[in-house]
Amino acid sequence: MDELTTPVRQQHKFSVDRLLRYLSVKSLVSNNDTLTVRQYSAGQSNPTFLIQTPSNSYVLRKKPPGELLPGAHKVDREYRVQKALFSAGFPVPQPLLHCTDTDVIGTEFYLMEHVRGRIFRDLRLPGVSAAERAALYVASVELLAKLHSLDLASLNLEGYGKGPGYCKRQVSTWTKQYTAAAHRDIPAMNELSDWLMKNVPAADNEVTLVHGDFRLDNLIFHPTEARVIALLDWELSTTGQPLADFAYFLMPHYWPSNVNIISTMGSLKGIKGVPSVDDLISIYCRCRGIPSALPQLNFYLALSVFKMAGIAQGIYARHLLGNASAPNAAEFSQCVEPLAKIALLLAQRSTTGPTDEGLFLQTAKGQAVLQQVKDFMRQKVLPAQKEVEEYYSKHAQSPQRWHTPQIVEDLKVKAREAGLWNLFLPAVSGLSQLDYAYIAEETGRCLFAPEVFNCQAPDTGNMEVLHMFGSKEQKKKWLEPLLRGEIRSCFCMTEPDVASSDATNMECTLHRDEDNYVIHGKKWWSSGAGNPQCKVAIVMCRSGSPDVSSRHGQHSMILVPMDTPGVKLVRPLTVFGQDDAIHGGHFEVHFENVRVPASSIILGEGRGFEIAQGRLGPGRLHHCMRAVGMAELALELLCQRAASRRTFGKKLYQHEVVAHWIAECRLLIEQTRLLTLQAAHALDTVGSRAARKQIAMIKVAAARMACKVVDCAIQVHGGAGLSGDVPLAQMYTYARTLRIADGPDEVHLSSIAHLELRDQLKKAQAKL
Repeated sequence: MDELTTPVRQQHKFSVDRLLRYLSVKSLVSNNDTLTVRQYSAGQSNPTFLIQTPSNSYVLRKKPPGELLPGAHKVDREYRVQKALFSAGFPVPQPLLHCTDTDVIGTEFYLMEHVRGRIFRDLRLPGVSAAERAALYVASVELLAKLHSLDLASLNLEGYGKGPGYCKRQVSTWTKQYTAAAHRDIPAMNELSDWLMKNVPAADNEVTLVHGDFRLDNLIFHPTEARVIALLDWELSTTGQPLADFAYFLMPHYWPSNVNIISTMGSLKGIKGVPSVDDLISIYCRCRGIPSALPQLNFYLALSVFKMAGIAQGIYARHLLGNASAPNAAEFSQCVEPLAKIALLLAQRSTTGPTDEGLFLQTAKGQAVLQQVKDFMRQKVLPAQKEVEEYYSKHAQSPQRWHTPQIVEDLKVKAREAGLWNLFLPAVSGLSQLDYAYIAEETGRCLFAPEVFNCQAPDTGNMEVLHMFGSKEQKKKWLEPLLRGEIRSCFCMTEPDVASSDATNMECTLHRDEDNYVIHGKKWWSSGAGNPQCKVAIVMCRSGSPDVSSRHGQHSMILVPMDTPGVKLVRPLTVFGQDDAIHGGHFEVHFENVRVPASSIILGEGRGFEIAQGRLGPGRLHHCMRAVGMAELALELLCQRAASRRTFGKKLYQHEVVAHWIAECRLLIEQTRLLTLQAAHALDTVGSRAARKQIAMIKVAAARMACKVVDCAIQVHGGAGLSGDVPLAQMYTYARTLRIADGPDEVHLSSIAHLELRDQLKKAQAKL
């Protein structure tokens, strides 16, 4: 402890006797005790002291003496948040009392328990092994994710901060703090403040509890274990955007190796065992159940350094006033300008798009899960293909064909046990859309593989709808069993009697009748409806009281249990003569005055198209990446055939036309993969609405590419390619269907043209 504390500095001395009398009245010490007081050498803001009696130890935090910056040094807030967190079991020192009587020691203060453990003042963690260093960093980021996952209402901290708009307030607050404390004009700080205010993220409305100064040296670790036992220094805590907190923790990873302004903030580059930024992001996002892509990370990093520069300026200002907490406060005047310049560099770097290190890279977790999926596919799924084919061949004319083969059910159990379950949903899997895109490609190599991982359409889209838009009751009744794989679902949108390529044409009606909705109309191409486990349909209907001011405000989506009276499975449609039982068929479904409770409506009347946009973005992405995987398999089969068959005295691949097909197929696959990964990245970083053009482009490109590659493979196989002896005919059926499913190519081409013209006009206006 001696290396962490010093004798009380002159400007912070107070009456130990008065403190003793006060604590004895509060029954924390005896009048006969002697108090030993030492000051912690670290800490630049609220002076902190170790208070010891012969039998107990406490920590005291107080305001600095003298004139203070407005809004700073609120020890009452520290006490409040620690009290709430301690009661919830979060690792903080137990707060014991809060004293507002300035006659006791001259300022307001609070007292907490003294937690014994390890504190690392150097973030490079010298003296520990690389393995322990990694474990300490992982424990730290897991704790931060836990903090950001706490429920403010249950902590009774809903009014603890102002909530939404945190980043904008932070820029404003630290600009004011810096200006109030500045001893000279620093242009870089002014430029940085302006840039931050102009680039506040759109996601500034997310609200959690934030620490405000989350660094490794504010943590107390267990004496022998890589476990955090206390998080200290809650002075800057409030409610707001958690990514600002996380970026502050990541900041040392971006520190230039030639800059060492503050001893504890030296560069972490080259330090063995320190996890990479990508790994820390993956861990944090997994623990919080959010996508691993963090849009505008450059903003949060620049804000973090700006805040540190403001803190440094404040420390120097307190030095000039004579009430600084640290003995080296004078040195901080030299930190402000270099910090501002570092922040401007971070602001200018792109952390939301492709980097120099590679295009569209997965997170560490995404790479690990992809490898698991590849191994599972190779060892378990692909060897089961023959048995699955035999099942559907045996039951081709029997109702049993609508059931899932037992071998697939067994594989689902194994996949779930392996943690390879619901990988498509970022909030559940912790994977980004980009992470999952690579996985979807792998599952595209086998028609039933998506079902093995509970990642099959249309259930994935329906689960996304319920996750994003469902009520608490709807999630419990339908989403939870779907996520467990206990039931299946279908999506009823297109209709036989109207041109469904224009979705506003839909005529299936929905009208309110007291506490119920009544649905009447016809749907078809309702995929999966034939599976006996299909228990619920999401149905798109024209509302009875439409919003006539908007063509896209007239439709609603509603949940309809398949066993509701009036729901009739009329017939399975055939696709090129086959009923596609492996996917539960594509049924015509009639709804004859079907009555369901009003609570079945999703989000509200007239919100159907809004829901559809949220549903179709990720769903189209998954279809396209599965198409890439299927095309890879088709190209493999093409090459194998071209290398094994001879015509006119030479191997097939030695005929120039076949060689060119192989080359063209490779070009098409690579182009489509990159375009689809770009769309996945856009979904992660800017959301479905902003990524509409990219999604429309991949929908057209992937379907065309898959058709072309499979068609070439069929041509090289000759008659065999048309038969059931190889999977190409079935693959072509799927690929050709994609050019119509989820909107025909022509609709997407019109959307692309419209969005491209809009973007070009914006560019032209910007040049004026």
